Parts: sequence; C-alpha cells; structure tokens
Amino acid sequence: MYKFRSMVVNAEELKDKLSAKNEMNGPMFKMKEDPRITKVGRFIRKTSIDELPQLVNVLKGEMSLVGPRPSLPKEVAKFEDWMMERLTVKPGLTCYWQVSGRSDIGFEDWMRLDVKYVRERNTLVDIKLVLKTFGVFFGDEHAR
Repeated sequence: MYKFRSMVVNAEELKDKLSAKNEMNGPMFKMKEDPRITKVGRFIRKTSIDELPQLVNVLKGEMSLVGPRPSLPKEVAKFEDWMMERLTVKPGLTCYWQVSGRSDIGFEDWMRLDVKYVRERNTLVDIKLVLKTFGVFFGDEHAR
C-alpha cells in the first residue's frame, strides 16, 4: 500500500512507548496529539493527501476506491471472528468509517461499519460514499 510518509522514521518503536496513551479501543492505535507525526505529516493527514498514492494501488487492482481500509496483520490477529467478514472484499480508499467520523468512532463501531459495507455494497452505495468522501477530503476535523 503506497502512502506518503507522515511519521518519523522510528514511529513503530515509539508507538510501544506511547501505548498507554492510545485513544482507540481494540488493536488499532490512535492518538490525537501523536508526537510521531511530523509537521508536514499533520498537514497531509488533515487534508488526506497522504492517501493519494494509494490511487496507484487502485490502478494496479490491489485496492478498490471503496471498501474497508486495509489493516495490518498484527491488528487482524486480534480481530474477533465477526470482524473477519470485512476482509472478504478488496480494501479501499474510502468507506463508511471515513465519512462518518473517522478517528472519533470507536474500534467496534468502525468494524461494524465495515461489515455493514460488505453486506450492503453495490454501485449506488459506492457512488454515495465517493461523493461524501469529497466533502471530508479537504480538511475533515476528524482526520488524524
């Protein structure tokens, strides 16, 4: 998955030290004032510019425009059985989570939104999600 680098080089090592400050329940790590994010990184995350290189993944057929965000294998290892349904479709750039509050949504609700997409997906849902994504693409207050 292609992305612009928005964090310092040793971000994974620092994450272990910051684990007590994780604001997301479940296996995902989210922190509002994450010190691992660079100044440029804050801007490109706020505007979602860091996601643009993933269009290459879409063009290569590795991702969809719409679908659950890809998860790291170490995160998937901690998923409950019902959450695995989100892995039955190709990962995407946008989905319900991105247009419904992003980092302000808890982990289980995020997974429920992804499973909802898997069960309801169709062309009309995809079009609606892409259009809603443009509304949050340039400066969503929920982006981190």
